[in-house]
Amino acid sequence: MSLGELQHLIMLAVVRLRDDAYGAAIRDELRRVAGRSVSVQTVWVTLVRLEEQGLTASGDVAAPEGGRPRRVFRLTPAGWRALEAARMSMARMWEGVVRP
Repeated sequence: MSLGELQHLIMLAVVRLRDDAYGAAIRDELRRVAGRSVSVQTVWVTLVRLEEQGLTASGDVAAPEGGRPRRVFRLTPAGWRALEAARMSMARMWEGVVRP
């Protein structure tokens, strides 16, 4: 399975955030680390699609200070394989590239 750029970045954000990988935090991580500004809705749509493909899984956790529960995401084994395959593919493409 080939990952699109946004899928790839969102999956990396999920990994980076670990137990705090919920919609708004993922959006903030994309902005802070990757310099990508996307809406929470775009993040959610992508997360749902990744979950439908079996690349992520989610569960609700209690929010701090009695707020509403947060849906937190994690990569599945298939998600890890897809992420690693994307990394290897990109590394192979960069091999031998010389800037003119």
